[in-house]
Amino acid sequence: MKPIVREELVEAGVKDVRINEPMSNHTTWRVGGPADLFIYPRSKSELERAMRIVHRHGLPWRVIGRGSNLLVRDGGIRGVVFKIGDGLDFLTIDGTSVVAGGGCSLIKLSRQTAKQGLTGLEFAEGIPGTVGGAVYMNAGAHGSETSRVLTSAEVLLESGERVVLSNEELEFRYRTSVLQGKMRGIVTEASFQLVYGDPQKIASEMARYRDRRKQTQPLQYPCAGSVFRNPPGDHAGRLIEASGLKGYRVGDAEVSTQHANFIINRGRATATDVLALIEHIVRTVEERFGVRLKTEVQVVGELEAPHS
Repeated sequence: MKPIVREELVEAGVKDVRINEPMSNHTTWRVGGPADLFIYPRSKSELERAMRIVHRHGLPWRVIGRGSNLLVRDGGIRGVVFKIGDGLDFLTIDGTSVVAGGGCSLIKLSRQTAKQGLTGLEFAEGIPGTVGGAVYMNAGAHGSETSRVLTSAEVLLESGERVVLSNEELEFRYRTSVLQGKMRGIVTEASFQLVYGDPQKIASEMARYRDRRKQTQPLQYPCAGSVFRNPPGDHAGRLIEASGLKGYRVGDAEVSTQHANFIINRGRATATDVLALIEHIVRTVEERFGVRLKTEVQVVGELEAPHS
C-alpha cells in the first residue's frame, strides 16, 4: 500500500513524500521511531491534494509542526504524518490585523509583530512551535494564550475541504481546542487582531521573557518544553522538585536540574526511557501530594515496530 500511495501522491504533484522516515529527525526531543508515510507539503494546494488521497485510501494520519510538544514512541507511527513548515510559514501584517500560515514560527510571529509596535503576542516569545500547533493546543505562557488574540483559523478537514472557524467555534480551553476532540483538521492559517502599544515596553517585556527562558530552561539539551500541565492553583515544576526528582534519570532521559517540568535527552535517550520517567514522576508526585499530573506533551505512536 505505501509504495502505491506514494506513487499516487508524487503523480499528484506532492514532491516530498518519504517512506519509513525516522521521527527522531522531526522532534525536539530527538527520539521516536519511523512514520510509515511522511508527507511534507510546501503549499496549501499541495497539502489539500495529499489529504484527499490519504482520505480516499482511508489511512490514519496526524500532523506535526516543529515537533516541540511531541513524544513519538519507539515503534513509530502507523499511517501518515503531515509536516507543516516551509511554504506554509507566510506572515502578513496589515495595520493591527495579522495573518500567519500554519507553519509560521511562533517566535517569528511574536518578534515581527513587536517590530511593528503591536502588542498581544509577547507571550509567544520563546515558544518553539508553530502557529498551527498554537491554535491546536491553545498555546500560552506568561499569563496569556493564543485564544486571547486569535480571531479565526482556516482549517483543512479530512475530506480535503477548507473551512474557517471563529474563535468561538474553536472552543478554546486550557491547552486544548475543538481540534483535539470532535473536529479533525490541519490549521493552514490563522488570523489575529492586535493593538498598537508602546514599542519600548513591548521590547522590554519580550527581552525579559527571553532572559528568563535562558536562565530557567535547559535549552542546551534536546527537550520538548513543559512536560506536564499545571494543576489548578499550583505548578507542576514545583511539585516535581518538591518530590526530590530533579536530576532523576531513566537511561539518558533526565528530569532537568534547571527546571523540574522539563525532561532532557542527555544524548541517547529513547522514547521508552522518557515514558518510564514520566510514569515515575506521575506516581511519585501522586504518592507525595495526592495530585495526579497530566502530560501537556502529545504522546503518539506504537511501542514496537510491526516486525518486532
